[in-house]
Amino acid sequence: MMKKVLNAWDDFLMSEESADQVLHANNQGWFNDTGKNDLETVANKAADQNNKFEEHFICDPSAPCHGYQSWDAFFTRQFRDGQRPLAGSKDDNIIANACESKPYNTAYNCSLRDKFWNKKQPYSIQDMCAHDALATQFDGGTVYQAFLSALSYHRWHAPVSGTIKKAFVVGAIYDSEPLWEGLGDPEKRNNDIDEDGETTCQGYLARMAARAVIFIEADNSEIGLMAFIGIGMDEVSTCDITVKEGQHIEKGQEIGM
Repeated sequence: MMKKVLNAWDDFLMSEESADQVLHANNQGWFNDTGKNDLETVANKAADQNNKFEEHFICDPSAPCHGYQSWDAFFTRQFRDGQRPLAGSKDDNIIANACESKPYNTAYNCSLRDKFWNKKQPYSIQDMCAHDALATQFDGGTVYQAFLSALSYHRWHAPVSGTIKKAFVVGAIYDSEPLWEGLGDPEKRNNDIDEDGETTCQGYLARMAARAVIFIEADNSEIGLMAFIGIGMDEVSTCDITVKEGQHIEKGQEIGM
């Protein structure tokens, strides 16, 4: 039933009506002074710049809704060319960041299968990869996880040049948090409110939330097979993959959102 509700909401967020309601400069709109300032602050901090929203992103400030046809189009807005130069574009030894994200955790020697109900949220690679056969190659491997805020750029780009071995979306649980971790303020928890839970339970969400799993065989044999997992946290829940199995991709190329 929750998925039915979210699917109906998803349809609305892809409609022109969703843009008309919030993509304007009125008091509750994203393009009033407060909204644009928040969007610009996040984008500028990520790139050490001092640009306006329209200098960062493809849009038309003179058009209604800045030219965005829906809320979804705004949420997955695209950068203008040159806004995010690619790290090591000609060096296959450099793995680029796949999205504009804040580091959350790096874990080494991760188990293929771990009891995710244990404390400290250990990574269980097989669960994260939805028990796909390719996951067995990552037993004892390294997991790097990062977080996108609601104000961030929400498209993903290939961290390496290589071939897509497999790509699929996993439907999963929405709005789930590990209550045993002692998250947030105790008084708030007693009232069933945990403002910090979404952020502090990210390790748990890596194999519980809706997610896109993309296996890439890097051109650089020293890297070999790697996996990118895009997590649709909580009510976001939807992941889109824009590449397909067998396709060769260049580092920095879009792979999904």
